[in-house]
Amino acid sequence: MDRRSFLASGAALAAVASARAALAASDNPLLVAWAGAYGGLPPFDKVRLPDFEPAYREAMALQRAELKAITDNRATPTFENTILAYERSGQALGNVGTIYGVHTSVVITPEMQAIEERLAPVLAAYADEQTQNTALFARIDAVYQARETAGLTPEQQRLAWVYHNNFVQSGARLNAADKTRLAAINLRLADLYTAFSKNLLSDENGDVLVLDKAQDTAGLPASVVAAARAAAERRKLPGRWVIENNGSAMNPMLTFSIRRDLRQKAWEMRMGLGDHTGGPTDNKPVIREILKLRAERSKLLGYPTFAHWRVADRMARTPENAIALMEALLKPAIARMGEEVADMKAIAAREGDKAAAADLQPWDYRHYAEKVRKAKYDIDEAELKPYLQLDRMKEAMFWVAGQVYGLSFKRIKGVPVPHPDIETWEVRGPDGRHRGVWYFDAFARPEKQSGAWCSEYRSQGRFPEASTVLVSNNCNFTKPPAGQPCLLSWSDVTVALFHEFGHAIHALNSDVTYRTLAGANVTWDYVEFPSQIMERWALTPEVLSRFALHATTGKPMPKALADKLRAAKTFNQGFLTARQLSAAMLDMKLHLAGDADIDLDAFYQAEVKRIGLPKEAELAPRLTWFSHVFSGESYAAGYYSYAWAETLTADAWEVFLEAGGPYDKAVGKRLHDTVMSVGNTVSADEAFRNFRGRDVRVAAILRDRGFPVPA
Repeated sequence: MDRRSFLASGAALAAVASARAALAASDNPLLVAWAGAYGGLPPFDKVRLPDFEPAYREAMALQRAELKAITDNRATPTFENTILAYERSGQALGNVGTIYGVHTSVVITPEMQAIEERLAPVLAAYADEQTQNTALFARIDAVYQARETAGLTPEQQRLAWVYHNNFVQSGARLNAADKTRLAAINLRLADLYTAFSKNLLSDENGDVLVLDKAQDTAGLPASVVAAARAAAERRKLPGRWVIENNGSAMNPMLTFSIRRDLRQKAWEMRMGLGDHTGGPTDNKPVIREILKLRAERSKLLGYPTFAHWRVADRMARTPENAIALMEALLKPAIARMGEEVADMKAIAAREGDKAAAADLQPWDYRHYAEKVRKAKYDIDEAELKPYLQLDRMKEAMFWVAGQVYGLSFKRIKGVPVPHPDIETWEVRGPDGRHRGVWYFDAFARPEKQSGAWCSEYRSQGRFPEASTVLVSNNCNFTKPPAGQPCLLSWSDVTVALFHEFGHAIHALNSDVTYRTLAGANVTWDYVEFPSQIMERWALTPEVLSRFALHATTGKPMPKALADKLRAAKTFNQGFLTARQLSAAMLDMKLHLAGDADIDLDAFYQAEVKRIGLPKEAELAPRLTWFSHVFSGESYAAGYYSYAWAETLTADAWEVFLEAGGPYDKAVGKRLHDTVMSVGNTVSADEAFRNFRGRDVRVAAILRDRGFPVPA
C-alpha cells in the first residue's frame, strides 16, 4: 500500500498510539481484546456493570484519535486512507457495544437500567459526532464521487456508497445550526426509546395473571399448567398458577382456557401493556413525543415525513409503494377473516356459547380458531405440542442448515455466557472449517426483554483480519419444571425458532471482505427474506418425520397428523395476515401524519375502521407496546418489511417447488451464492433478481396464503 496515502500528522498518530496503549494497560475487562478459542470470545464472565461507562469513554477516545488521524491526513482522499481507515477504526468500541447490547436485552437488572439511562444520550451524541464530522464526510464524499474511476472493485464501490449514504441520511450535509438541532433531537429520542422499553418491561413483569384455584386452569394443557405453577413458585406464590405476560404464556391461555372471563382478563392485561393512563409506565406521552421529534428531524433532513426518510434507501423506495403492497394483501385477508369469524360463531352456537355466538370478542378469537382448526383439519394444538419438543426442533434446524447449506453444529462448553441458561455451539462449513459460534438463549426471565430476536456479536469479514461469526438466537419460551421437556406451539417452532435461526444462518453463510457489508447488514425490508424462507423447511415431511417425536412415547408424528398440519397451512391466514398488516399500516400512517397532534386512541380507532378490520380482531401489538417501532428505529415506518419480505419469500420458495423440491441442491446453492453469502455487497433488488431471474411478483404470496389471485 502506498505510504504516501497516509500523510497523517505526527501528533495525530501519536494520539492513536497513546490511546491504544491506554486500552492495552487498562484492567477493564470490556476493553481487553477478545481472546481464546474460535477467534476470540466476548468475556461475558468477567463483566462488571460499573465498567461500562469508563469502557465507553476510553473506547470513544481511541476512535476519536483514529478518526482525527484520517481527517488530518494531508494526502488526497483514497479508498485506502479514508474508507478502509474508517472501516478499521472503532473495533474496541464495537466490542464494548456488543456486550452492552446483551446486557440491555437479556440481563436487564435495575442497575443496568440505570446505566442504560445514563449512556443512551452519550451514545446518541457520539453517533452524531461522527456523522456530523465535516472533515471526515468531505473525505468520504471525495472517495464516493471518484468511485467509478478509481479502479475499485464492485465490493469496494458498494462500501463507499454505504458509508456515503449513511452520512447523508444522518445529516452530514446540514448547516451548523441544523446539525445542532438534529443532535438535540437524537439525544432526546435516545432517552425516549429507553423510557419506552423500561415501561414495557416493568408492565410485563408486573401485570401477570394469577390463578388462585385449580378450576381456573380448566382447559389448559398439562404442560401449560406445570409451567404456570413453576412461574408462581418463582414469584413466591405457592399453591397458585401464574400466566406470565409474554406470548409463549398468554397465547396458550387465550387458546385453551374454557373460562371466558379469564380469557378476557388475560387479553386485556396483554393488550394494556404500556397503557396505564397517567401512571408511571404510561407509554402514550412517550410515543407522542417520539412522533413529533421524528417528524421534525425528517424535515431537517429534507423529507416531508419520517416515513419518506425511512424508506428512501430501502427496496420500497416510497411509502406509497409499501402501502400498495399492504393494501393488495389486506383486502383478501380481511375478506377471509370475515369467513373465519363466521366459522367460529357457528361452532360457538353449536357448543351453546350464546354470548360468543352472538358477539364474538377478541379474547374469543384464538379459542374458537383452535376449535375451527380441530373441526376442519382434526388438529388439536394440545395433541400437537407433545411432538414439538424444543431440543428436537433445535436438532431439526441444524439438520436443515446441513442439508441446504452444508453447515454442521457441535455443542461446546466453557464458552463465557451472560446467563447460565445459554447454550453454545460451534458451527463448521461444508469444507469442515470453523465458521462461527452460535449462542442460544431459550427461556423467559424477568430481566429479559420479551419476544424473539437474533443478535450478531461479531460479523464475518476478511479485513483488517479474517473474522468468524458469533451470533445468538434469543427466545422467551416458558421454562418447564426440572426434568420435563419444553413443549412448543407450532408458531413457536416456525417464528421464534426457524425464523430467527434464519437470521443466524444469514450471518453464518456470509462470505465478504468488509464486515460493514456482511451477513444481515442489508436493507430492512430485505433482511427478513433469509429468515422467512428458513421457516418453510419446518413443515417439510423430512423434518416432521425425523424430529417431531412424541415427548412421552418417542414415536414420530403420525403421517396423518403431519399431513393435516400441512393441509392447515392456509388456516387462519386471514387473521394472521390482517393482524400483521393492520399493525404495519398503523405504523406507516402514524409516521405519514408528520408533526400533527395525534390522539393515539382516536387515531387507532379511526384507522382500524378505515382498514375495515373486523371488531373481533386481536390487533397486536398495540401502539403502547409496539417495541419494534418505539423502542428504537429499525422497524419504525418499516413494520411493512415483514410483508415485503414475505412476498419475496413466497416467490423464491416457488423456485424450489418448481425444481426438485425443498432440498434441491442446485437451488440451495443458488440461494447461498446469490443471497446468503453476499450480504450487502450488491443491492437487495439485484440480489433477488440474481436468484429468481426476475423482479418479485405478488401472485406467489396470494397463492401461498390461499387467497384468490387476480387474473
